[in-house]
Amino acid sequence: MSSTRPHSDVPASSPTLPKHPPLRPLRDRGRVRAALIANLVCQIGIIMTGGLVRLTGSGLGCPTWPQCTPGSFVPTAQQEQGYHKFIEFGNRTMTFVLIAVAVWLIVEVLRHCKDRPGLVKASFVPLIGVLAQGIVGGIIVLTHLDPRTVSPHFLLSILLVAYSTWLLVRFDEGDGPVQATVPAGVRVLAKITAVVGAVVIVLGTAVTGSGPHSGDSAADVRFGFDPRTTSWLHADSVMLFVGLVLGLWAIAKIVPVPMSYAKGWTWVLVLCVVQGLVGYTQYFLALPIALVTVHLLLAAVLTAALTYAVLATRRR
Repeated sequence: MSSTRPHSDVPASSPTLPKHPPLRPLRDRGRVRAALIANLVCQIGIIMTGGLVRLTGSGLGCPTWPQCTPGSFVPTAQQEQGYHKFIEFGNRTMTFVLIAVAVWLIVEVLRHCKDRPGLVKASFVPLIGVLAQGIVGGIIVLTHLDPRTVSPHFLLSILLVAYSTWLLVRFDEGDGPVQATVPAGVRVLAKITAVVGAVVIVLGTAVTGSGPHSGDSAADVRFGFDPRTTSWLHADSVMLFVGLVLGLWAIAKIVPVPMSYAKGWTWVLVLCVVQGLVGYTQYFLALPIALVTVHLLLAAVLTAALTYAVLATRRR
């Protein structure tokens, strides 16, 4: 009597084939991540357009707020501000781009991350920050570019860059409990470095508010600090910051650390060196607009890199 074999498309001895992951979750994840990256890029971008306003003396190119000129939300041919009105109006228009991206981010998170309530709540902060920036911008115009209002405007943008970087990392790392990836002392040193970095940026606004680029082509609106003294105080804080960054980078050569830590602090160190070279060059060349613009861009990128590097000292 011959034996029979049960019918099967796959031989009984064949191993079970692995299942491919569903495509839709990967596609949805890509949409959320794209919105997060766009938000970060735009937060850096508006620092550039705001810097251009100040460096070209276009701060009052639109002399009223929220309108550009009395009776019109857009520049008019009758305005006396010349090309300054277009530069200032362009910066105001950038705000609406940021609002659109922030709303897009919220929609994508609500659609694809409903099971992560913490991330959902966090996704609303960029929109709130952009709206707050619009109000601060209006106060700047109404106070005729008082540096005590201009500096907070820049600092809030830097804070939003740091937050947007954190939000991107927060999305990628999931919702597990936080675990240190380096010794406790290294984490403390990283946080101290972040604080010193914040001091560097604050002193940088004091330098700008005391220098030749007051933000208006006619009015002389400055802090009144001695530019030379303020610049050297800023430089001293930079040296301390670079020393701390160098130490954190060297730790990666001595202590076993994750790749994200080594990569993060390497980028921070590289950006510090480039930023330092640009800073000293612009000082000795009497602050040419092109170099100051590069200095602003590097400050924003360095903020993002520093945030990432600090977060690399732990994981979820």
